[in-house]
Amino acid sequence: MSEKINYNQIIEKKIADFKGKKSLLLHSCCGPCSASVIEKLQPYFEITVFYYNPNIYPDAEYFKRRDEQQKYLAKMNVPFVEGDYEAEIFFRLAKGLELEVEGGQRCLKCFEMRLRKTAEFGEEYNFQFLATTLTVSPHKNVNYINTLGQTLEKEYNIEYLVSDFKKKEGYKRSLEISQKEKFYRQDYCGCIYSQRKK
Repeated sequence: MSEKINYNQIIEKKIADFKGKKSLLLHSCCGPCSASVIEKLQPYFEITVFYYNPNIYPDAEYFKRRDEQQKYLAKMNVPFVEGDYEAEIFFRLAKGLELEVEGGQRCLKCFEMRLRKTAEFGEEYNFQFLATTLTVSPHKNVNYINTLGQTLEKEYNIEYLVSDFKKKEGYKRSLEISQKEKFYRQDYCGCIYSQRKK
């Protein structure tokens, strides 16, 4: 049995040693998931949110989540960058995996697609760090996401910030902020396959 890694402890130790703010490209899946993450990281980073989620279906849902994200970031004075809405890329990678369970191989490929694009953008625009809001969810595979991020930092000139943002009541805090801000909160992860299973 593999040893359990305390990612929250790792990130807290790392940011405690910072001298001045670092630039961070934060992949975000939606406003509700980003809120508590931004609150936690803003004292240590100059954050730019990268919204790249071609898995979200239908397109009306995609734009609804995007607009909610933009509205909150404008209030928080956090820059926003939207990646291309490339739904066809998601459907190509999901081909043959349509019947996979939630959290299965289809989801893992989707995580890689989104984080790889974020790493590419981060390297191109000289960000020092890359992170994702995905680990605030209690339903996501935090070990896989962090291992993937650590793999990508070896391929791209950007450091991946390991995380488990749901810890230290991070997920609870995201719910509190969502309620206060009256966020639209979706009831499925994003893709057509998760929508069918809700």
